[in-house]
Order: sequence, then structure tokens, then C-alpha cells
Amino acid sequence: MPEGSCFCGKVRIAYEGEPIAKAICHCLDCRKIGGSTYSTNIVVPGSAFKVVSGTPKTISKTADSGKLIMSHFCGDCGSTLFRDGQAFGDNKAIKVGIMDDVNALEDAKPALELFAGRKASWTLDVPGATKLDGMF
Repeated sequence: MPEGSCFCGKVRIAYEGEPIAKAICHCLDCRKIGGSTYSTNIVVPGSAFKVVSGTPKTISKTADSGKLIMSHFCGDCGSTLFRDGQAFGDNKAIKVGIMDDVNALEDAKPALELFAGRKASWTLDVPGATKLDGMF
């Protein structure tokens, strides 16, 4: 069962099985949350996901998609761990950078680029990834 944690380790998450989607997202929310050009995400069914320890804090807002989205983060170190909301159904979008396995990013090669129209012009396309102007 793959596991991950926030930067300080107080909140841990895990999931079972294979992700149902692998995507990078260029929306403004993901840029702000990660402080970078985009976020790298895996989407897993809610039934396969669990918070192993700690209690993440949450913040909700209307996302670039126009739908309500919740970000779950560590109240101590501030690391965003996962997101969920109307656009995801029961699924959870895990921020791959929080996973413990050093190969997690390699294994999460994106099949989708979300909000591709907002992509910084100097970032490279992901070979073979489908580009969407919004969410799935």
C-alpha cells in the first residue's frame, strides 16, 4: 500500500490499487498550492484512500473549473496532501510529491495535462499526454 506524508510527517495518507488517472494541472490554484508551474497528481477512488495518521485541515473554494474543491493540508507545516470535490466525485487527487517512494514521480507519468491553455509557454509538453482546457 503506497503511503505518503506532509513535510513534517504529522499527517500520513495511503491508497490501495492503481490510480485511475495521472495528470498534471496548470490551473492557478495548483500553481499557488505548489508554488510552481503546475502540480503532479494521481487520482484514486475514495474507497481505496485513507488518512493513516493525523488530521488534515481543509479549505474549500470555487476552483477554476467553477466547481467547489477542497484542499486537505497539514495544519503544522502547510503541505497540501490531496484534493477532492465536485469535479472528482468520490475520488481523491493526491499530490504525488508527498509520496514516500522515491520513484513515485517516475511512476506518475501524466496521461493528462489539465488546464493546458494556462500552461507557461516555456514548459515542455508531456509526450503522449492528452491536453484539456479544463478538468476531466
